[in-house]
Amino acid sequence: MPVQICTPITVRYAETDMMGVVYHANYLLYFEDARTDFLKKVGLPYEEVEELGFMCPIYSASLSYGQPLRYGEDAFVATQITQVSSVKVTYHQEVYRQGMEPGKDKPLVSGDIVCCMVRKEDFAPVSFKRELPEHYELYLKLIEGE
Repeated sequence: MPVQICTPITVRYAETDMMGVVYHANYLLYFEDARTDFLKKVGLPYEEVEELGFMCPIYSASLSYGQPLRYGEDAFVATQITQVSSVKVTYHQEVYRQGMEPGKDKPLVSGDIVCCMVRKEDFAPVSFKRELPEHYELYLKLIEGE
């Protein structure tokens, strides 16, 4: 089973609509925070990738919405890597209320975010496997649950 990291979030008033429900696009911000936290906790801080002259912009995002989060609720995003290729990494992310359990409870929102590897200077795609082989190997281990 892939390594999974849970990142806490608190719903702020500014992130909700008039009904007190989290505006749908804000889940992408929660996912971004959780991916950054995931990378830091597994020893691959995103800042390091940028310092090496690369970036990993989002290539695609697919979200499924179930139950909403509301203003003031404590929740968390569970993040794991599900696929790695030479130029792309797929993160599967799920949002839960505090007290819920990934794998046991149905997520409120789930999504797959695909990031690609590019050179910082010109946004040209590059081989993740060739340019950052240590990172690539660690990602493969994270998928295997090591």
